[in-house]
Amino acid sequence: MHGAKMDSLMKTLFIPVLSGTAREGSLTKRIAQEVFSRAKLFGFESEFIDVSLAHLSKTEEQTAFIDTWKMTMEKADGLIVVSPEYNHGYPGELKLFLDEAYKEYHKKPLALFGVSDGGLGGARMVEQLRLVSIELHMVPIRNSVYFSNANNLFNNDGTLNDSIKEYDARITKVFDELKWYGNALKVARENDKGEQ
Repeated sequence: MHGAKMDSLMKTLFIPVLSGTAREGSLTKRIAQEVFSRAKLFGFESEFIDVSLAHLSKTEEQTAFIDTWKMTMEKADGLIVVSPEYNHGYPGELKLFLDEAYKEYHKKPLALFGVSDGGLGGARMVEQLRLVSIELHMVPIRNSVYFSNANNLFNNDGTLNDSIKEYDARITKVFDELKWYGNALKVARENDKGEQ
């Protein structure tokens, strides 16, 4: 690939952050907002998406919010999902939401952040969403962050406490991997367009 074309593709990656629960008062949304802030500080262009705003009750329920979601993912270079684990799985509203798009996800990397009150930090949710993302033609990256015992990350007033700093290195590791795949797959997608 010519240097000029490569340089044009290496611009700032657009990686939205999706908060995957509609549960009222969920700690996950606050953690997702922290991940969103860190993603921007890391250097990603980003947008915060909250599945609770979609108000979905069934598959293929077309709303203006879903149209916006599809446009967001069409221009995105990857995706970060921050989700709790409910009963060894992911929230139903997250699955409904993800199912509303398809081709917009193709050949884009996915980073998963699990949240749980238990010690595994949403590990089973992450495992299951990896399988779903493969069917959506996404590329789930290897590293994830597992926010275990999530209640301990918060002060009594609901703000995050200093224990969130224990996750600094893990979050950066995920962002580094996501950046690598984001850039590599962006080049590959552009090459595909050029060959059509």
